[in-house]
Amino acid sequence: MAREKSTTIRLLLSLIFPTSGNATVFGKDVVAFGPEIKKEIGYLPSEVFYYDSMRVREFLEYSARFYQKDCTDRIESISERLKLDQSAKIEDLSYGNKKKVGIVQGLLHSPKLIVLDEPTGGLDPLVQQNFFELLLEENRRGVTIFFSSHILSEVQRLCDRVAIIKDGEVVKIESMSSLKNSHYKRVTLTTLDDTREVDSRLSGISDLRIEGTVTTFMFTGDINELLKLVLGFAISDLSIDEPTLEEIFLHYYR
Repeated sequence: MAREKSTTIRLLLSLIFPTSGNATVFGKDVVAFGPEIKKEIGYLPSEVFYYDSMRVREFLEYSARFYQKDCTDRIESISERLKLDQSAKIEDLSYGNKKKVGIVQGLLHSPKLIVLDEPTGGLDPLVQQNFFELLLEENRRGVTIFFSSHILSEVQRLCDRVAIIKDGEVVKIESMSSLKNSHYKRVTLTTLDDTREVDSRLSGISDLRIEGTVTTFMFTGDINELLKLVLGFAISDLSIDEPTLEEIFLHYYR
């Protein structure tokens, strides 16, 4: 999956070109209008590589020149927020501090679209917290955030809509609230009865697991029919919860 999502991002940024089909950003074809589109995009790749001999301040000022606008205040504000030492040489920075440089570089020109590919690798928890708060503030002022991550708790925390890709195809696009609340329930049932054939008695059951007296499964469908089913057992304990995004994700991949 890592190749699929990274390839998609590189196509949208015109870093590679499609062999067929097309893509648009801001309603414009990414190949025909690539240079124009890039001026309004901030990008943080999963791996960051910079000019090691430069100091952080020199590198950020150099990056800002590409946008032909004064980015001084933004550089100072975001650097201070992330506790980034602009006087340090890039070659002396840890991986986490290089990621901070990438964050500042991606946001310094106040882009309309922020594209993030596995952005939190190397960041300590406090910096991650500041980073997410910064992204949410950007989003509240109208900036679109395209966020790709294997850490599904981060996706759940930050995103409003989620796309799940499997074998190069988008298999689901849905709002986070709908994905979690409207379609899926995680059921844990403790019973004295044999539940080995529970999935044959009601449609919508998947990921069935039975360990001793405890039965767990994912369910999508009529909750009333589910209750009729479980009340037919001698129950000692029952919980019906919202699944995590990770559980929903694994449901699709199984």
